Amino acid sequence: MDHATEQSVRGDFNDATFEYAGTRSRFFRTDGKFRVETDGSDGKLAIFDVKYTFGIDPLQQYLIEFPDGRLQALSIAWDTRPKEQGGQRWFHLYPDGAVTHDDPLHWTRLNQTWNFMCAECHSTGVSRGYDAGSDKFATTFAEISVGCEACHGAGSRHAAWARAKPAARGPDNGLLVRFDERSGIAWSASAGTLTPTRSAPAALLRKEVETCGLCHARRGQLSEGWTPGRALSETHRVSLLDRRYFHADGQMRDDEETYNYAAFRQSRMFAKGVTCSDCHDPHSAALKAPGDGVCAQCHAPAKYESAAHRHHADVSPPPGCPSCHMPERRYMVVDRRHDHGFRIPRPDLSVETGVPNACNDCHREKSAAWAAQQVEAWFGPERHGHQSWTRAFHAAWSEAADGQALLATIAGSGDVPGIIRASALAELPVPDLDLIRRGLSDPDPLVRLGALDRLEGAQADQLWLLASPQLSDPVRGVRIRAAELLAAVPATRQPAADRDRFTRAAAEFVAAQKLNADRPDARTALGSFFARQADSGGAEAEYRAALRLDPAFAAAAINLSDLYRQLGRDGDGERVLREALVRSAKNAALHHALGLTLVRQKRNEAALDELQKAASLAPDQARYAYVYAIGLNGTGRRDDALAVLKEGLRGHPNDPELLSAALNFSREKGDATAALDYAERLARLMPNDPGLANLIKELKR
Repeated sequence: MDHATEQSVRGDFNDATFEYAGTRSRFFRTDGKFRVETDGSDGKLAIFDVKYTFGIDPLQQYLIEFPDGRLQALSIAWDTRPKEQGGQRWFHLYPDGAVTHDDPLHWTRLNQTWNFMCAECHSTGVSRGYDAGSDKFATTFAEISVGCEACHGAGSRHAAWARAKPAARGPDNGLLVRFDERSGIAWSASAGTLTPTRSAPAALLRKEVETCGLCHARRGQLSEGWTPGRALSETHRVSLLDRRYFHADGQMRDDEETYNYAAFRQSRMFAKGVTCSDCHDPHSAALKAPGDGVCAQCHAPAKYESAAHRHHADVSPPPGCPSCHMPERRYMVVDRRHDHGFRIPRPDLSVETGVPNACNDCHREKSAAWAAQQVEAWFGPERHGHQSWTRAFHAAWSEAADGQALLATIAGSGDVPGIIRASALAELPVPDLDLIRRGLSDPDPLVRLGALDRLEGAQADQLWLLASPQLSDPVRGVRIRAAELLAAVPATRQPAADRDRFTRAAAEFVAAQKLNADRPDARTALGSFFARQADSGGAEAEYRAALRLDPAFAAAAINLSDLYRQLGRDGDGERVLREALVRSAKNAALHHALGLTLVRQKRNEAALDELQKAASLAPDQARYAYVYAIGLNGTGRRDDALAVLKEGLRGHPNDPELLSAALNFSREKGDATAALDYAERLARLMPNDPGLANLIKELKR
């Protein structure tokens, strides 16, 4: 980040123009300032001053300052690459869409606000300075760009140490963190295997990886009290693997920026003790050796550069190590990034699960099956890869019958990376209390967080017994998550000895949401916390605040409507949902919530219309089809209900609710053949259910 000057600006501001989604933007200079004429928040052309540049290579964005202290990042960026590489041009960061002023991704909207989205990683010592009362920012930073203190902590102690007399200095140089994990460490190849081995095991807490993860992880901020070298989960909530951001094998999706902390923590490199500075110079980010030389620091070139290993002798130049083990993806249109999972190419998994693979990145005209056959011909039928969890996540995400068992195996495995075990715990279709107990005592805070996530919705007594020890967890992020869950347990059911611990952790949770009070999701989370605490006034205020920040934020509207339901104010709940639908007419969750509200008001036809819209808009949500079918059956339209269930089961063949409803409705209709089929399918999902076994016997008779 830098001030916009002749020296820092790389884009063409010589009256250059760019057209996108019906808007012709113009970049020019007047009065010594860089300016852009483009569509503002109302969709009308206006002239804005560029205050800062953002980024250098391969693209540069431009920040516009608004009177309320917000800095907004223009979505039209300058491609800084050489012209022969396709650069030296203006381009839009969402080239395949038509992002206009009423779109959440428009440059004037929340998701392009530098103060929240960008500042922490691109400047040093950032204090957001958001005032919720005035909805204004007074954001400050110690340095405009990334300086020494971003990674090493405050330098004042170091300066004091330097000024002290030598006899008074002591052995410590006064920095808040010493990145000494590689001191005295050597890597050597095991006899006969050429497998590199670290001379001493790595510590559980990788100070260097956690510090780099501050900016190289997809995460949310819980506190501005970040101290380098500590667990990232102390001040941030790291995203685990889920289907929105990752493929089942842990690769990042092309359309979702997940950075490389999660990928690296999945890798065998991380498991063996490799740190970021084994490969990168931490100050320039440059590789420590050119090309494959960085890999050859540990991996013997004689083995890995041979044709017997690479099998591409006819390719010139031959593919390098990253080509196969660090597949490249593009973000922000032109930013090429290598996946740091260091994966063995597995086209066979592409055949089974649809995950991408490095072979077909190059051989796009060939099928994954062809690539799998080639790999088998070269290396034999046995596939060995560190990423052994692909089938488990794929099964769970595709609602396969064996998803629970496969994920449970991954969650309980000592050979699987912590971030994967955490994700497997969080994704378990059905809670496994034994696995959750083990996860809650795991030394990795990410695993403890994954276990807590799977306790969402548990019964109060069970929840307190399992989660309350985490109120004293040494890592703040774990304490905060525990407090969020335990807010649902009434104070009268909390053991007196634990109340102080809950009060302290709850205060940390509230502080984290207030830090993010400029975001509707944080205001909604705080509203839900207050609702769990039976503070309806506080909950309503927070939900209303979230909707002022973003009137189309569905979660806030749905939660507020549900709060009104509990207060006997369904009419107010209906108004809230309809107001949100004006701005987000295709949001299935809003239609579903409105349908339920209308059911309670006994306006059945209108309710069915809304439930039908929800089921149609989101066929991936089995619950919507189930509720719509229940509604149809309740009005005497059993055949229509069965048709909805059958359609839902095409996409969700193992959904227990859909199967149970289809079973019951078929029995009511007298169709024993169909009922038996549904009962047997349910029994395969719940083989130890004696009631189902008896029912199947009855249906067979």
